[in-house]
Amino acid sequence: MRNDLISGSKFLSLVLRHDPGKIGLVLDDQGWVSVAELLAKCEQAGKPIGRERLLEIVSTNDKSRFTLSPDGLRIRAAQGHSVPVELGLQPVAPPAFLFHGTATRFLDSILREGLKPQSRQQVHLSADSETATKVGQRHGKPVVIRVDAGRMFEAGHAFIQADNGVWLTDRVPPEFLLRS
Repeated sequence: MRNDLISGSKFLSLVLRHDPGKIGLVLDDQGWVSVAELLAKCEQAGKPIGRERLLEIVSTNDKSRFTLSPDGLRIRAAQGHSVPVELGLQPVAPPAFLFHGTATRFLDSILREGLKPQSRQQVHLSADSETATKVGQRHGKPVVIRVDAGRMFEAGHAFIQADNGVWLTDRVPPEFLLRS
């Protein structure tokens, strides 16, 4: 991905996931904002993106971080919000096992206390260990934790799958964690 697309993606992640007020945006309850308003606010903030570049960022983002509405008039972050939003996605049964990548330095506390959303609204889980390994590498020496998602679901824990395929749940108690 080109540097301008990377910097644009990082800026969009900031304003659509964590700090919309930075450029005067107000997200609706499900995290959506008008594309026209987003582009205007980016321009006013000295971070012009333009519609073509925005569409290129959305279509080439390796993690599919952004979702456009079917009519192309609204945009939101697919997941990863630290600001309160309700994505409006219906709970679904997860695969038997999901995976969480982290750094080895966090492993003992996670195995003891479970997975918590930390600064995010929900815990993020991957459908495969390879993706989880990549996530863990961002935080240090990676380790992958296997989550007994099927058993969690049977015990009444809700799961949703974000538009980009990331699995979300409120927390994962330690009894559902297995070191891969």
